[in-house]
Parts: sequence; C-alpha cells; structure tokens
Amino acid sequence: MTGQTTRQINLRFADERDVDALVRFNQAMAHETEAKQLASDVLTAGVRNLLKNSQYGFYVVAEYNSADGQREVVGSLMVTYEWSDWRDGLFWWIQSVYVEPDFRRRGVYRQLYDFVKTSAAEQNVCGFRLYVEQENTAAQRTYERLGMTETHYKMYEELCES
Repeated sequence: MTGQTTRQINLRFADERDVDALVRFNQAMAHETEAKQLASDVLTAGVRNLLKNSQYGFYVVAEYNSADGQREVVGSLMVTYEWSDWRDGLFWWIQSVYVEPDFRRRGVYRQLYDFVKTSAAEQNVCGFRLYVEQENTAAQRTYERLGMTETHYKMYEELCES
C-alpha cells in the first residue's frame, strides 16, 4: 500500500450492502476501546434499524478502490441528531468511528469528517459533537487537529434494562 491511499477513497452514505462491515467495525471498535464484546444479533438489528430510519441518523463509509478494481469498506462513522433549543438548530453527534488499522493515519477519518461537514452545510446544523474514551489520546489529538475542542461537560448515563 502506498502513501496515496487517500486518493483511492470514495466517501458515500452507507446502505444495506454495508451492514456486515458496519457490524464488524462496531465490534472491533468496542473491543479496542472498551474491551467489550457486542452481541452480533443485537448490533446487526441496530445497524439495520438506523439504515431504515433516517430520522435517527445515518452512516458514512469510506471505500478503498484498489488497483485491481476491488472495493472494500475501510472506515465508517455514524451521525445521530440532537436538537438544541438554545441555538435553534441540530448538533450532529459523530459516533461509532472506525478505520481499519491498515488505513489509519492516512487521512481516512479526515475525509469522513469533511464529508459530514459538507453534508451539513445545507441543513439546520449548529455544530458537531462526539465523545471519546478518556484514555484514547490518539483520537483526541486527531479531533483537535480538525478544529474540535474539548468541552467542559461530563457525561452521565443510566441504561434501561430490557
């Protein structure tokens, strides 16, 4: 693989053909960042549900086009929405970010983020947010290089039992 990798990347909104890659990426990301194993059936249903319900959000995929014409999804992210009454606009939350290890540090995430920002240009989007593991300093540096800043908020949650 050459340093020209980013020139062979195609960005697009994900669709049903990407389900297997998105499930695999989410499982790998959960394992890498939190040492968690996600149940394939639940995750697959969740990915398909988002793809069928655009009011929840959307996925973007980065597809590598090899010299022999093969296409392979090598990165993805998910965007979900949060309404801000303070700003009369939507925050787009970037989640489930994953880039295949062989494609990291080659500008794939930058391209994904630029695609999201361009897609937001004609929407009622007031900003972009994401959360990142406290120990994931490499990702934090990437987000800062792209112009994002750390906020003063802490995050709390309570999960509903199913």
